[in-house]
Amino acid sequence: MSAILTQQINIHEAKTNLSRLVEEAMGGADIVIAKAGKPMVRLVPVETKRRPIKLGLWEGRADIVLPDDVKGFAREEIAAMFNSRPNKFDDL
Repeated sequence: MSAILTQQINIHEAKTNLSRLVEEAMGGADIVIAKAGKPMVRLVPVETKRRPIKLGLWEGRADIVLPDDVKGFAREEIAAMFNSRPNKFDDL
């Protein structure tokens, strides 16, 4: 296991080199921004967690029934909600 060295940068230098520092932090560098030599904040990447897509979510559920004409289902009701008529291209 390798130790990550902390890089302490003053605020002025951080403002001047922000893009480079962000790239370094994204690459795993430990960057601390200091004011007058006193550590103030740590620059860290934001973790984005993606939820896995679960396929077959409705499989085996008897309480869910889709109409035979799924595309045309409630077309008039939906059009009425938007004060319009069904589009002549809806049948395509």
